[in-house]
Amino acid sequence: MWLSHYIAKITDQHRAASLFPEKPTIDFYPRSEGSRGGLRVIKASKKTVITLTIGPFCARETILQDSAGSLFSSRQLRALTPYRCTFGYDVLVYVGRALFVEGYNERQIMAALGRKNVPISAREISYLGKKFIAYLALAHRQSRKRLRQAMVLRGGYILHLDGTCEGDSLHLVSGIDGIAQIVLDNIKLPSEKAVLLIPFLRRIKRQYGEPLALVHDMGHGLMSAIAFVFAGVRDFICHFHFLRDIGKDLFEKEYALIRNRLKKHKIRSVLRQRINVLKKLIGEDDSSVRRLATDIDRGSIDPLALPKVPLLGAYTLIHWCFDTSALDGYGFPFDCPHLIFYRRLKALHGLIDKQSIRSRELARLWRPLTRIVEDQQLSKAAIQMQKKVEVFEKLREALAIAPPEGKKGLNDDGRDADIKNIEKKVELFRKMIPDTEEYQKMRAQIDKYWEKLFADPITVDTPDGQVTIQPQRTNNLMERFFRDIKRCSRKRCGTISLNRTLRTILADTPLVKIWITPSTKRSSSMVAAHWKSALRKSTLAWRQRN
Repeated sequence: MWLSHYIAKITDQHRAASLFPEKPTIDFYPRSEGSRGGLRVIKASKKTVITLTIGPFCARETILQDSAGSLFSSRQLRALTPYRCTFGYDVLVYVGRALFVEGYNERQIMAALGRKNVPISAREISYLGKKFIAYLALAHRQSRKRLRQAMVLRGGYILHLDGTCEGDSLHLVSGIDGIAQIVLDNIKLPSEKAVLLIPFLRRIKRQYGEPLALVHDMGHGLMSAIAFVFAGVRDFICHFHFLRDIGKDLFEKEYALIRNRLKKHKIRSVLRQRINVLKKLIGEDDSSVRRLATDIDRGSIDPLALPKVPLLGAYTLIHWCFDTSALDGYGFPFDCPHLIFYRRLKALHGLIDKQSIRSRELARLWRPLTRIVEDQQLSKAAIQMQKKVEVFEKLREALAIAPPEGKKGLNDDGRDADIKNIEKKVELFRKMIPDTEEYQKMRAQIDKYWEKLFADPITVDTPDGQVTIQPQRTNNLMERFFRDIKRCSRKRCGTISLNRTLRTILADTPLVKIWITPSTKRSSSMVAAHWKSALRKSTLAWRQRN
């Protein structure tokens, strides 16, 4: 019932938005330039064409033939819609942008196009989305020569490489020029093994030449493939990934133990049960909770406040244990929420045990919190981890990456610091590493990747003279790139897992990012016009070849 009502509503919108009361017939005639005389009409074909500017109309095309047998068709019609297709280039671009840039689903796009007098089904929208990517890939391949010329004018390109997957899906691997921040090439692979990556890297090298430098993570397959294909090229690893891997190797064992022990005690469930009970007793006094939470953060609680509102105090303190505002947004090992949670549980237990806060509801938490505090495995792991975290924080400061006070998360590319100064600080840290077995792997990793950590500025010759290019210290460009693609896909599909999406997605889908980058500030109309022109040229060239 609702579906028929929905279709009727869309139909009424079509009629209201229609430019013509009835579907018009528009004649298209070919131009006779290049003919050898004796033009005659071969046939007059009709087809329905749907564009955003006109809506549905009947295109009546006259096909001519000269004395040499050459056929002439209307270029005007070909400029509106691909050969033997119903929907125009403007509809194709609209659907592509809506799906892969805005993240709208088929039903939303169908409704939006209906308001623009473009009747279309959800299945047709899905098909046009794939067609858009295919045309865009053709346009990109035909633009490689011009892209390479633009790279030469800038002095070259810096190749950033990375891949993404979910579960057992295929790996989507992309290469981006770090200077212009445009997508160069993409491929889907079963894994990131060197034998599979080598042909992909050779293809990039053949199309764009050797890069000035490469920036990537520390995957063994990727590093082996790069060493094989780009031997002798400056090769740097991402400082963020390097620091993250060192932190994981250093105290992931202790962190996993803390997480598992807390899970075994089921303390989170106990605290949430208390919160639910307190909610019923407190009611809806959220403003009081926020005021008391602010006082706790400042470290100055009014002694008269808690006796007056014991329930409110208990509610706020339990919420304080769960609070994650102190995290920096970088993920583990930069953020350690389970360790912070354990520390706050100990602090809450101390307040209850010393009767600093007298509350019947908090007193009921004394026993489960005591089991947490008296857990020797948990206590030992927290002490060991804290020592290692302090060493890790010193390396974090030396590398000047992912600062604790920073709030950019993966948007942080590192503070503007002199690379030579960073190298000296890391060298000094290397000498200060404790000479114990548990820090041997950290020392070995620093020694192993020393030459790939510190990228000096690169001076290159361009038609306008010498320019100096500084490679980025992180590969967070790729992290943000894939994060945007996944965010758009989740918005469109409405699912958290993208396993199925990555299985079915076309390998060249990331090319949608080539037109909209931080360095390309263009209006939507300019971008759409550029896309339509590129797609139209690619289809005409494809027809000529076939």
